[in-house]
Amino acid sequence: MIQLKGVHNLVVKSTVRTHTIISDTSVASGGQDEGMNPHEILETALAACTAITLKMYAKRKNMALDDVHVEVTTVSEGKDSVLSRKVHLVGALSPEDKSRLMEIADKCPIHKLIMSNVTIQTESV
Repeated sequence: MIQLKGVHNLVVKSTVRTHTIISDTSVASGGQDEGMNPHEILETALAACTAITLKMYAKRKNMALDDVHVEVTTVSEGKDSVLSRKVHLVGALSPEDKSRLMEIADKCPIHKLIMSNVTIQTESV
């Protein structure tokens, strides 16, 4: 469970276990740019999940994957939002391994969550 508390101005601190993320908005948006904005955190979640999923799969299948570089950008927002994800696989991989890893990229839990029919239940406590 993530716990979030305001710090000052628009800066907020999210904590889980022993980890902390500071979030803010740009100066142009009224923030102080002290951390990633919420869109960047969402993009980071997809990029990180993609890389971790691919590394885990490649390790399990003994593929020669040395590293994964992932770039995620929000292209458009709204009813039909679009995220762009570019995956660069580093290593002596066969064309078959590369193809399989690109299929596996779509199976990362954050990708599946974003693509699902999500309902957010909000309550005041």
